[in-house]
Amino acid sequence: MDRYVCNICGYVYDPKDGDPDNGVKPGTKFEDLPEDWVCPVCGAAKDEFTKE
Repeated sequence: MDRYVCNICGYVYDPKDGDPDNGVKPGTKFEDLPEDWVCPVCGAAKDEFTKE
């Protein structure tokens, strides 16, 4: 599964880790994140992420 990097702050979304603090289970692909999911560090929208 691909990792994605926030273009604003550098946070890396890794599907194997998910984002459990925000209700995203480990194993969730970036494409499957809810449309309203935002970067947990800076609040950037999904379209501010680039495939690593």
